[in-house]
Amino acid sequence: MTKIKVFFIFLGVVCLVSAQKPNSNTPNVSLKVVAQNLISPVCMVAANDGSGRKFVVEQRGIIYILDKNNQLLSSPFLDLKDKITKLSSNYDERGLLGMALHPDFKKNGRFFVYYSSTLPQNKNDHIAVLSEFKADPTNPNKSFLEETVILTIPQPEWNHNGGQILFDTNGYLLLGLGDGGNAGDSHGLVGNGQNLKSLLGKIIRIDINKLPYAIPSDNPFVGSKEASPEIYAYGLRNPWRFSLDKITNQIFCGDVGQNKYEEINIIEKGKNYGWKIMEGYHFFEPRSNANPASFTLPITEYDHSVGSSICGGFVYRGKKFTKMYGKYIFADWRGVLFCLTQNKDKTWNREILKTDFVDFKNININSLAEDTDGELYLLVQDLDGPFQLSGKILQLNFL
Repeated sequence: MTKIKVFFIFLGVVCLVSAQKPNSNTPNVSLKVVAQNLISPVCMVAANDGSGRKFVVEQRGIIYILDKNNQLLSSPFLDLKDKITKLSSNYDERGLLGMALHPDFKKNGRFFVYYSSTLPQNKNDHIAVLSEFKADPTNPNKSFLEETVILTIPQPEWNHNGGQILFDTNGYLLLGLGDGGNAGDSHGLVGNGQNLKSLLGKIIRIDINKLPYAIPSDNPFVGSKEASPEIYAYGLRNPWRFSLDKITNQIFCGDVGQNKYEEINIIEKGKNYGWKIMEGYHFFEPRSNANPASFTLPITEYDHSVGSSICGGFVYRGKKFTKMYGKYIFADWRGVLFCLTQNKDKTWNREILKTDFVDFKNININSLAEDTDGELYLLVQDLDGPFQLSGKILQLNFL
């Protein structure tokens, strides 16, 4: 989710909304540590099998299980360290970046991961791999090691790898891919974001129930000679995390910005989100006759006086905190937590949430997570310890 300097992982008419700082010293959120001594936790996926388990993904290539009592099991569910490209000792955006469980995981044990591979890269920095594994039915806390590679994507740079994978309501798999890295979407004549022949700078959508995969018949570019049929949405810089609202089925995406602006988009089929012509609501590299109205613009943006690298988040659909129901909770890597509330006129109001966590200014937020009850968590790392035992999982309690 970098800009030009090196960061750790991460990364019509519009109504501009500005971040409102809390006007009280009373915290909006109380944060409870439920797991610690992790190394760079980047995502957590709730098991959809009634067990109450959560799968914790470490960037270095290990998946652990947090049980229904929020106890971290000592034995890994899956260890992929030997398949992961060697990571920098300081900051790096490569690694094991995403995990998704098949909608019928309880019955078939199938799950999917996205990682930066040690496969021969030729002239590229590395190869990104989307693969399938299966849980051991005799021991659901262990995975078989047999791997089925579904898709490989050459990555020209070490950064902007995306990483989110999830299943939509039709059972199709969505994967977010960054623009290829470096800065300014510099690969190719128009950059990857606007290049419909490239999968980079896109969210792609595939059917993994046919090997190696099939193209859903309602994908927006099926039959086009000018675009790759896997593409679902395009014009993105680094869609680090996106999530599916359980009620509205809207897909909320945090797209990491370049020089000035971070943005949240609602992803829709076939839409162009503007990068690298646009950054947020603003021209980044304008082209002749470019009209902002021709792009799907964010529902909110903030500049780099507020944060530096957006993490995305979730619409709260839990039962514990009724006043937060339907609000979109998201974060910035710099350690800032936000809330978006939709107004009656369909615009969005953004506020910064104040927390009671004493070390909050000394951590980076890698991502948010949701359990099967709709309750939310933060995955964090100490500011100076991305590959040390300083990773934590914090549960959000709204006050």
